[in-house]
Amino acid sequence: MTQPTTQPTTYAIAEAAHRSGLSIDTLRYYERIQLIDPPARDSGGRRAYSDDDLAWLGFLTKLRTTGMPIKLMREYARLRHQGLASAGPRKRILERHREDVLARIEELRSCLDVLNYKIDNYATLIAAEPRPQEASA
Repeated sequence: MTQPTTQPTTYAIAEAAHRSGLSIDTLRYYERIQLIDPPARDSGGRRAYSDDDLAWLGFLTKLRTTGMPIKLMREYARLRHQGLASAGPRKRILERHREDVLARIEELRSCLDVLNYKIDNYATLIAAEPRPQEASA
């Protein structure tokens, strides 16, 4: 008895945009600048994104969220096509970027400390402020 073959799940561009949290325009842009490979096409010629495509988009989104420049993301994407042979250079890109992210986190912590100080100071000032007397009847 032959096993039924299951087709991999694919997503139209609108669904891929929804699932990835990116806009349709961003998906097309990423394709145009070669951050993502052109997705497969369905029988009608429409883009058909796979779960692997969505996973890659998720990773790219993390890189953008952490401030990696598009130029560096493109370099990483280019190296990715070389497979295991480019593992070292890709690792170095991520290590350098991690250092940048850690520095930004430290800078944000410093900013948060200032905000917390100001908020606490205002809370102290407000608590010490005299309250108007309640009107007596």
